[in-house]
Amino acid sequence: MLGFIRSLTKSRIGVAFALLFLLLIALSFAGADISGAKFGGAGNADRAVTVGSAHISTAEVQKAMSNALENARSESPTVTMKDFVAQGALEQVVDSLIDRAALMEWARQSAVGIGVSDRLIDSEIAKMPAFQGPDGKFSQTTYKALLGRKGISDAVLRDDIAKGLMARQVLIPAGVGASMPQSIALRYAAVLKETREGAVQLIPSSAFAPKTPPSDADVAAFYKASGARYQRPERRTIRYAVFDESAIRNLPAPSDAEVSARYKLNAAAYAPTETRAFTQVIVPTEPAAKALAAEIAGGKAIEAAAAAKGLTARKVPAVVRKTLESEASNAVAAAVFSASTGALAQPAKGALGWYVIRLDSVIQNPGKSLDQVRAEIVGVITAEKRKAALTDLSAKFDEAFGSGTGLADIAKNAGLTVITTDPLEANGSVPGHPDIKPNADVTPLIQSAFAMEREGQPQVAEIKAGERYVIYDVGQITPAAPPPLAEIKDKVAADLQTTRGYGAAKVATEKVMTALARKVPFAEAIKALGIALPPAEPFNLPREQLNAMQKVPPTLQLLFEMAQGTAKKLEAPNKAGFLVVALTKVTPGAIKADDPFLARARVELGQLASREYVDELRLAVREAVGVKRNEAAIAALRTQLIGGQ
Repeated sequence: MLGFIRSLTKSRIGVAFALLFLLLIALSFAGADISGAKFGGAGNADRAVTVGSAHISTAEVQKAMSNALENARSESPTVTMKDFVAQGALEQVVDSLIDRAALMEWARQSAVGIGVSDRLIDSEIAKMPAFQGPDGKFSQTTYKALLGRKGISDAVLRDDIAKGLMARQVLIPAGVGASMPQSIALRYAAVLKETREGAVQLIPSSAFAPKTPPSDADVAAFYKASGARYQRPERRTIRYAVFDESAIRNLPAPSDAEVSARYKLNAAAYAPTETRAFTQVIVPTEPAAKALAAEIAGGKAIEAAAAAKGLTARKVPAVVRKTLESEASNAVAAAVFSASTGALAQPAKGALGWYVIRLDSVIQNPGKSLDQVRAEIVGVITAEKRKAALTDLSAKFDEAFGSGTGLADIAKNAGLTVITTDPLEANGSVPGHPDIKPNADVTPLIQSAFAMEREGQPQVAEIKAGERYVIYDVGQITPAAPPPLAEIKDKVAADLQTTRGYGAAKVATEKVMTALARKVPFAEAIKALGIALPPAEPFNLPREQLNAMQKVPPTLQLLFEMAQGTAKKLEAPNKAGFLVVALTKVTPGAIKADDPFLARARVELGQLASREYVDELRLAVREAVGVKRNEAAIAALRTQLIGGQ
């Protein structure tokens, strides 16, 4: 609604709030695995943070990062741990773990009497779907079995839940009821309505590049020095073979005994049935029902008789007696199934009142004998057997892979065709071929394939539940590296020339900035450079339009941070030049006190104030218990998470 105000929550205030209530508490067992490590470690080197008398181990941080990445991949399947760390996730996770530990320490140390009872923890565990049995209720057997499979102790789980509950008890009340005064909301809302005018001038390095082409030696030297600039992401080929029911051979046909047993199991579906269709009118009392029935018996149509009393005669399609008993009543069903076609049934009491019914038709279904449905039953049992055999085959392949059998051998023995994809990047694209896309069988495999540690680790996956499977592995891993110079020589040469023109472009930009500081008109300052440049791009933009953008360009972001009558410069990526942003006019926004937009602004500003109160309390708790970070251990963990890069 109010993008500008929402953007404020990208500050540390907003991040803290989001992490406490979205990341940390979501790291409970219900959302992801819980670290098997308790606070503390064998030595200080294993301690990422000391919080009061408690310790957060590097193992715990690493596990929390894995869980957070798993959650992030539900929205961005191709995100890697390296990308995740680069986005600041490690700092956020560490901060979150600190806050949870600090709140527990503060509760233990303080005299305010805040705690988390065993009964409350029991209640939270009982509500978790992961621990519920087939009846939808908490199952102690399921609980113990699942903890055993995860390698998690009851104490560790309860400790994690207690921290989440403590965070909710302490922090959520701090933000309840926060509001923003009307006068302040009015000022903020008016800012959203302002308009800014000016221009952006590109001063490209290419305009100042030397006219003489660079030598091959210069290009090679530049390529060597700037290799990271041309780095291609890691690529992997995926080898796969799809199999379905066609891979099932020598499937035994259903026996006569199996067919007979299935027929008996579904005897009700094949038994003779009688269905009846009728027209009904529902009235509130028995006297009213008898009076209406008398009119109809006297020759008046049921529809006309009902309409005369403001009622509706509704046609009910053919139903069996059992259905009518459950929907109306046994009495209504008995009346309908004892009446003759075209006649009135005896008025009967049902779930909604008294029913006056005219029987319209009777349909007799003679049912089906075993011989009549034999082919149908054989088809159903055969399909079930094929599906079961297919599931068994996939399990057999998986077991063989676990024993060390390779993909090629399994495929050969099963008569499957192995297909190898083009080299793919983690996002599924084929470098140099934007028109090539992986097919529907490959797309679900990409994330898993890029998570494999090495080539030749075959796995089995289900493409379509119970019908279509695939066996696959990584055929070839090409590490991230720049392409050969010969493939991109022209681009490298152009980039070298641009880089050589960078210095002159920088000097030209400073001349423009100096002239603008002396109040020289923008167009004149550019013209004074004496070199042909792209035309300046004018802008006249309301802040509301900026807020509606999914991704705001840096120039526009800078524009709305500047003072009227000033100019700022931005450096373009890869020394491609500079951008000069000049803001010539700011038109303040105007908003009335009764504008609905103001009410919405107050709501969002109140939410922002709530988050700030929460953040202030969070920081105060940290200060009260004392927090000491082991930066060396955290740095080592960061290096480990991104693979030593």
